[in-house]
Amino acid sequence: MKLSEKIINLRKTNGMTQEELAAICNVSRQSISKWEADIALPETEKLLILGDTFRVSMDILLKDELTLNEAKDVHSCGSNAIHKKKQELYEGILIKESLADDSIIDCLNIHKIELWNTGGKPKYWTALFFTSDRKDFPEQISKVMLSDSDKNENWFVDFKAGNEKYIVFRDRILKYQIGNQAEKEYVCNECKKLGIANEQMNWSE
Repeated sequence: MKLSEKIINLRKTNGMTQEELAAICNVSRQSISKWEADIALPETEKLLILGDTFRVSMDILLKDELTLNEAKDVHSCGSNAIHKKKQELYEGILIKESLADDSIIDCLNIHKIELWNTGGKPKYWTALFFTSDRKDFPEQISKVMLSDSDKNENWFVDFKAGNEKYIVFRDRILKYQIGNQAEKEYVCNECKKLGIANEQMNWSE
């Protein structure tokens, strides 16, 4: 089911007119009409509003293969969703622009999307707050991270699974046990060799 069809279904199920939904999203009625006609797509911040308004996850809204019937398996609180069917193994934040191939997003359960102002170019990064239950997720994400060794520019994504922290570059997976300072120092030193500045290593645990 396409996003446009989901918006129509959710709006009508909740007894809303296009004008009422437009007021909630702070857009014109014409914008709602274009979303529902599949002529235009909502901006990221509007997707978050839709998710909050209708109590559905970003997964349900964005993935065509997921229908609204599957929303009953999701308990949604604001823009964060907890999927009960599967145990989530990996949890973190991924910058969409760090990917050489964004098909990896199909492996993610996306719970929130934010635009981060870079203060430069591009103006924004798209931050995807995700979980994934794929056991091979570290290996898969390492295949699609952007890397330019000539410019010493190496994108990475950090995430955790239980008590393990992962720092994943293109074709390179680093990890340490949270609380093990020696392992963390080793990982940080390896990151420095890849051109990562100290301030970029203040990842959450």
